[in-house]
Amino acid sequence: MIEEEIGIRTHDGAADAVLYRHEGGVCRPGVIHLTDIGGIRKAHRGMARRLAEEGYTVLMPNIFFRTGRPPLIDFDWRTEAERAKKRFADLMGPLTPEAMERDAGDYVDFLSAQSSTSAGPMGVVGYCFTGAMAVRAAAARPDRIAAAASFHGGKLYTDTLESPHLALPRIKARLYFAHAVEDRSMPAESIEKFNQALNDWGGHYESEVYDGAYHSWTVPDSPVYNQPQAERAWAKLKELLASALK
Repeated sequence: MIEEEIGIRTHDGAADAVLYRHEGGVCRPGVIHLTDIGGIRKAHRGMARRLAEEGYTVLMPNIFFRTGRPPLIDFDWRTEAERAKKRFADLMGPLTPEAMERDAGDYVDFLSAQSSTSAGPMGVVGYCFTGAMAVRAAAARPDRIAAAASFHGGKLYTDTLESPHLALPRIKARLYFAHAVEDRSMPAESIEKFNQALNDWGGHYESEVYDGAYHSWTVPDSPVYNQPQAERAWAKLKELLASALK
């Protein structure tokens, strides 16, 4: 497996990223791996590599490229709440729904152009707030994105005009949503409304709550990492991608 630091030309400037490709010039289906708020780091590098080893060419972009290069958080953001709140606002500010869709298109085009990426459908997976970005990516490029997954995704359903669920009519991909329990960013009532929106959409989807799994349970460096449930989520991701891309 080759892990390569690369640059992507986007509509809003140069974005750094990590590309995982197989040796020997082998072409594989492309998958975009979107990190959580902590950005590119050891935990997500391991997750992206593991995904690539399943038979994919994986692109992990620095979704915060407008703000800077990783590491973008140089303190323990899980224990310094006030400092983290301000930093998160700085990172998230430029990532409007429009920017997310624009970036997604650029990531898709870049990955599609790689000699290590096979022609055909692609996938995208997001964690935490990038669960919504995965939805927006599928909406932005329904011509290429055939599978999108969200793990402990936040604010997938809101009462605003920018709610991610409003993008569903533009999506043709298979969708998978793994929700945490007692998640302030996606409480039970929001999950219920989101599931109704998915049902009204009428596409192929699965949405479920993971018992005993709290927000960020899939990420190995998370304080609430739940290995059994993380492995279950991993199996679901593999199943989704295999059904849609291979």
